[in-house]
Amino acid sequence: MARKAKTGFTPSRAKSLVGVAKVVAPALIPVLAPVIARGAGVLSEQYDRYRARRLGIDVADIGRYSGYGARLHARIVGFSESLETVRATDSDWVSKIEARLSQLLAAVRASERMPTARRKAAHRAVGTDLDVLEQELLRRLNVR
Repeated sequence: MARKAKTGFTPSRAKSLVGVAKVVAPALIPVLAPVIARGAGVLSEQYDRYRARRLGIDVADIGRYSGYGARLHARIVGFSESLETVRATDSDWVSKIEARLSQLLAAVRASERMPTARRKAAHRAVGTDLDVLEQELLRRLNVR
């Protein structure tokens, strides 16, 4: 009468696998460590590029924008940079808007430590203000 072979995970099988691992692991670690490190570096770089693309910024600037309000922060800075095109024609308006942008940026930074519901409400308010300011800028640049 033939016996069926056990296919389950038994204590003796576990013991033999641990023995094999003790012999093989020291030989594989020096070979696999550089490959794993390179793979981690590539993944990190791809993730940074993804985040930069979502924020609409250069990858080199990704360190400047972090946290929950990173997208708003990048948007405010980008808007501030685009004000230079209007400065020559209406410097009073630009200085007033720069003061407002400074307030909005302070609100985004302060909201980082708020509870989730309040932070989201603050971000919505800042986003709405930015929408209005961007529309006004486009109007002043004669873009309809």
